[in-house]
Amino acid sequence: MNDLTDMACQELVEVITDYIEGSMDPIDRERFERHLAECPGCRDYVEQMRLTIRLTRMLRPESLSASTRQDLLRAFRGWRRGRDEPSPGG
Repeated sequence: MNDLTDMACQELVEVITDYIEGSMDPIDRERFERHLAECPGCRDYVEQMRLTIRLTRMLRPESLSASTRQDLLRAFRGWRRGRDEPSPGG
């Protein structure tokens, strides 16, 4: 990233993890926060992500039924396989 131009919503979505984890460099953080100051939709998105993180941290494996646990594992494995596959033409 590292560009002083305005940040688009799509770019914000792509780097939100770095922002929430506090690993974003200062210039990019400034662009991110400048965008948040002017975009209510992205402010809502960041708050939804923070809420999701807080709520998922409260989950315990034993609180899930066996079938739900298996469904989640299957979904994450499928997602991971999709990420591990080479992109078309690359």
